[in-house]
Amino acid sequence: MTESPPSNFIRTIIEEDLASGRHQQVVTRFPPEPNGHLHIGHAKAICINFGLAEDFGGRCHLRMDDTNPDREEEAYVHAIERDIRWLGFDWGEHRHNASDYFDQLYAWAQHLVREGLAYVDESSIEEIRAHRGTVETSATPTPFRDRPVEASLERLEQMRRGEHPDGAMVLRARIDLASPNMQMRDPIMYRIRNTPHHRTGDAWHIYPMYDWAHGQSDAIEGVTHSLCSLEFENNRELYDWYLSHLPVDNPPHQYEFAKLNLTYTLMGKRHLRAMVEEGLVSGWDDPRLPTLSGLRRRGVPPEAIRAFIEGVGVAKANSTVDPVLLENAIRDELNHRAPRLMAVLDPLEVVVEGWEGGTDLLDASHWPHDVPREGSRQVPFSGRLFIEASDFEIKPPKGFKRLAPGRTVRLRYAYVVTYSGHEVDDGGRVIRVRVRLEPGTRGGTAPEGLKVWSTLHWVDADRAAPIEIRLYDRLFSVPAPGTERDFREDLNPDSLSVVIARGEPSLARIEPGQHVQLERTGYFYAEPDSAPGAPVLNRVVSLKDTWAKRTAATAATAATAATAAPARSGGPPAQTPQQPTRAALSAGASALVERGLSASEASTLDGDPSLMRLFDEAVAVYDNPKGIASWIVTELAREAKGRALESIPIEGRSIGALAALIDEGAITHAIGKTVFQEMIAGGGDPRAIVEAQGLRPIDTEQALQPTVDQVLAEFETRVAAYRGGRTGLLGFFIGQVMQRTGGRADPQLVRELLQRSLA
Repeated sequence: MTESPPSNFIRTIIEEDLASGRHQQVVTRFPPEPNGHLHIGHAKAICINFGLAEDFGGRCHLRMDDTNPDREEEAYVHAIERDIRWLGFDWGEHRHNASDYFDQLYAWAQHLVREGLAYVDESSIEEIRAHRGTVETSATPTPFRDRPVEASLERLEQMRRGEHPDGAMVLRARIDLASPNMQMRDPIMYRIRNTPHHRTGDAWHIYPMYDWAHGQSDAIEGVTHSLCSLEFENNRELYDWYLSHLPVDNPPHQYEFAKLNLTYTLMGKRHLRAMVEEGLVSGWDDPRLPTLSGLRRRGVPPEAIRAFIEGVGVAKANSTVDPVLLENAIRDELNHRAPRLMAVLDPLEVVVEGWEGGTDLLDASHWPHDVPREGSRQVPFSGRLFIEASDFEIKPPKGFKRLAPGRTVRLRYAYVVTYSGHEVDDGGRVIRVRVRLEPGTRGGTAPEGLKVWSTLHWVDADRAAPIEIRLYDRLFSVPAPGTERDFREDLNPDSLSVVIARGEPSLARIEPGQHVQLERTGYFYAEPDSAPGAPVLNRVVSLKDTWAKRTAATAATAATAATAAPARSGGPPAQTPQQPTRAALSAGASALVERGLSASEASTLDGDPSLMRLFDEAVAVYDNPKGIASWIVTELAREAKGRALESIPIEGRSIGALAALIDEGAITHAIGKTVFQEMIAGGGDPRAIVEAQGLRPIDTEQALQPTVDQVLAEFETRVAAYRGGRTGLLGFFIGQVMQRTGGRADPQLVRELLQRSLA
């Protein structure tokens, strides 16, 4: 069976060109200008150019568009090469520069002058602009348009030798002053720059414009498909005109695709350079920037970027993408590679009354949700702990499920404890909470009949390691920065918060460059230049989309002074990220937001008593508000397909039981959807449905290996690509196995079997 890769209009064109014999081999190129660092918009062009060449067995060239010595530096060249390799691509022997072709480009320029198709114009740039006309009026010729060929050739050579100052004259193509395409109205080919070039030194005093260097460089290198972003669509006519008037056989053709735009982001080099040079960010690799070097330093895996680009697709129409799509791709990638650890960002002391157990060492899994996966560590417990300050309320609001007077909670991997008292300082701020240990609960198992409100993460206060954590957020606070005012006014003042957290001892031992998941907090990356034993952690992404919660309705700001109170352990102040204001939400919806729901989920539930009843019944059975809300607000609405809720025989307690089955690992999320459909159609208990329909997960190597082997045999092309370095294809193989098993395969076991088979 032959694999059919995802189709797009460029792939179709290439397939037709190869089938017709127009080209025997696909040759593409990526031509960046070395005047700054690449950003995620460039990543799309990189993936398209290198990816298509790879898929069709061709080659992709890396060619530096080094035609402007005023801004270009060798350091940028090395940064670009490093970024492309980091993404997983390589150009092999085909590393080129536009400056490699300066002699040929100049000879071709002389050829056009001799043919009467180019001339040296001594008008000033202002005069040239004035003569150019508008989209409604034709251009008018400058006094130099009809100068003799020999005079233009002589002036051109003087320009090349450096006999004239910058701006004294230019070489222009002689095309069509009446063309409706402004690019065709005698465009400039060369301008004088008496500036040394980082590769050619003082050899040249004139440098080609992009449009003159670009197509001709493609032709010299034998490029077959010149792929660029849609902004160059109007330049294609000029691209073709130049090549048609030069002695070039089988010239390349230009094709345009939509560029990648992200909300809350600016990617223009002018803006990026301004932010770097003005000190608004720490440099080109600031983790808040969309540069590839910034994303790499933040800890974003290259596989996630490639998966994101593949998900965005290749189209002809420009659009703007929500960064949530990239964040989701990052979560998908890190979920299976970042071990779980515990840290408390805003510590509140908890004392276990009567504790006499010394230091108890508790086993804690690195992969609590991937039961077959090995890997754990021991965490100390000595009766004095830190929990998050936000996990305790003296007077809990409606919907608050964590520790409060009269409540019992589970300490992750440790014990079940019940509130017994608290202490406050002179200002009324809680500084210490006292709890009592429920007997026989080591490991977190609660006695039958004891209501446990939630599970909290914690660290041992006496052995906690101070860890610097950098909480990065979006650099801009509005979706389209710079459109209503200067972009600097749209910068998010809370795009970086630094916290001195308290982490479990093993957190201090993680290696620089390693990813971890801090439970209930997010995915983090240890800065590569961290000192041994003192890692600095960058937050790569939170565990869920918290930005939507903060920007929903008119909620715009708001951490109060109390939110940023000093750490309760007596250490340095803990700067916490802003929490969403609930000014635009009802009290009920605000309480749901506090329980982890998005603003839209909270508003939907709070506004529909029937849905809210289902939600309350479900969380009474199993305490996972966010997961249950997703089933009710999203899945129920999709599967109900407009039916009245009263006509659907589903019960809230069944939804809670379903969420528990999934979180326990008894069934996969994909199986959960099948069970949910059955519950909507005819009600019933999810466990009974699983048993009756034989939906138990396929979780043995013996049962799954044949399907894994079948998938790899059918997709030989992608297997070879994976072994050649495209490790992001692992997700494709996992999806194929999951699809063929009806979603019943244990995804972690599938991953392990695939990695073993592909090794």
